[in-house]
Amino acid sequence: MTSKDFIKLLSEASGVSGYEGDTTAIIKDHFSGLCDDTTIDPLGNLICLKKGSNSNGRKIMLAAHMDEIGLMVKDIDEKGFVWFTNIGGIDQRTLLCQEVLIHGQKPIYGIIGVKPPHLTTDEERSKAIKMEDLIIDTGYSKKELMEYVSIGDIVTMKRKVSFLRNDWIAGKALDDRAGVAAMYTCLKELNKLNHEVDVYLVATVQEEVGTRGATTAAYNIMPDIGIAIDVGFGRTPDLKEYDTIEMDKGPALTMGPNIHPNVFNGLKEVAKNNYIDYQVEIATGHSGTDAWPMQVSRTGVATAVLSIPLRYMHTSVETISLNDVEKCGKLLAYFILSLNDKDLEEFLCY
Repeated sequence: MTSKDFIKLLSEASGVSGYEGDTTAIIKDHFSGLCDDTTIDPLGNLICLKKGSNSNGRKIMLAAHMDEIGLMVKDIDEKGFVWFTNIGGIDQRTLLCQEVLIHGQKPIYGIIGVKPPHLTTDEERSKAIKMEDLIIDTGYSKKELMEYVSIGDIVTMKRKVSFLRNDWIAGKALDDRAGVAAMYTCLKELNKLNHEVDVYLVATVQEEVGTRGATTAAYNIMPDIGIAIDVGFGRTPDLKEYDTIEMDKGPALTMGPNIHPNVFNGLKEVAKNNYIDYQVEIATGHSGTDAWPMQVSRTGVATAVLSIPLRYMHTSVETISLNDVEKCGKLLAYFILSLNDKDLEEFLCY
């Protein structure tokens, strides 16, 4: 399957933090034929092992989170309107007039409505509507709806992927299923290469609510190197240049205290040697990615972050360039290949 088709499958799947099962099944189906072993740990992480030809115990862990932000049913009123709350960092400004799916006994289609402008005051029109004042309308009565929907059911945005010009892609949950797609590209490349180290490709869970999946996976795997593949703020006219990264210019390598300098320099050298476009971004503290729990797992792990440029983060029209995803995956594969002749203890020594 092409990366483009794979991203479409991933984006349109349901996988809110803590409820990633549908997405897990898709990833497992496509990764298993390219790996030596796939397991799902007790938290729900999908861990895929691609064995090296001469690992001598050397291990690298790649992590990209498969969970997405979403909503949860908290009440159904007497007229059948559904009241909801958020799971993860939903921007309430983006909820108005969205189409949604309630994942109950069967999928229930609904819309988040809004009062007509003709009936609002000037003051109401000048303010963002709070999430607690929004409702989902399904057209069902309360009695009908409660046959299928219960308090605590998950709600996702109903959004099909849009293919823009020049292999740009827009859809929901590309944070961070674009990272999962980069691992897919990496895995396909590794199957063409003689890499020596063992590679653990982990589709992590519950990143959006506290990087929980990477915490347990790294503790279990005990890698020498951990690389988080996530998304960064793609440049738009309203954002400052130094806070963003360029679209279609390759992945960004993060610098900062969450990053091991030798792994950073190694990635940069591999990118240059293989003519892979890359950028540099900074994270002066917590990177906000799976690299943080990996770094502080057990006695510590040498970590790095690759960021795929993404516009309109945490909306249902997140936008990426397929070229950036492909370049990210290839950079990962060739970095892993570059470890063949390295003594990792020496390589990672400060």
